[in-house]
Amino acid sequence: MANYQLSWAWQTAQNELAQALPRRWAHSQGVARAATGLASVVTFDHDLLIAAAILHDVGYAPGLAVTGFHPLDGARFLRDEHQTDDRLVRLVANHTFALLEAEERGLRAELEAEFPIVDDQLLVDALTYCDITTTPDGSPTTALARIAEIVARYGPDTVVGRFIQRAEPEILSTAARIEQALAAQPR
Repeated sequence: MANYQLSWAWQTAQNELAQALPRRWAHSQGVARAATGLASVVTFDHDLLIAAAILHDVGYAPGLAVTGFHPLDGARFLRDEHQTDDRLVRLVANHTFALLEAEERGLRAELEAEFPIVDDQLLVDALTYCDITTTPDGSPTTALARIAEIVARYGPDTVVGRFIQRAEPEILSTAARIEQALAAQPR
């Protein structure tokens, strides 16, 4: 059994984000709702997916932001402060093509060395899908609309803007794979 529980994951994310970053908390809740909706696609590790979804942005919390790169800061917090399950930590560290953003920030080697990508493409895809199809306020959206929103919010020539534009083809492919898996499920 993994050394985390969904109630712990929700409480931890709420403690770190709800007061300090209410919009980020709303987004994280929306990502977790999206993950809950993927139960028919991600059956074996569904609770792990939901835990990663609610915790994926915990590294934005002011008290945790050490490097300024939230996937790395969040994963270190979960590993070092909570001795969280390795797969959960690695999903948080690598959500939504974090390696590409880490490269933009000069942190790719550090992220890869500390937190190798989880060897389960479906889980990685599902978390990316949930994140990229949820607005900053926690509502559902399309991958294309979310990418456009991120570029508009951060600017096309910022680290985040460059990263998301570079990652766009992979993000859209990921979203398509999950949408195909959902469409293939019996209704």
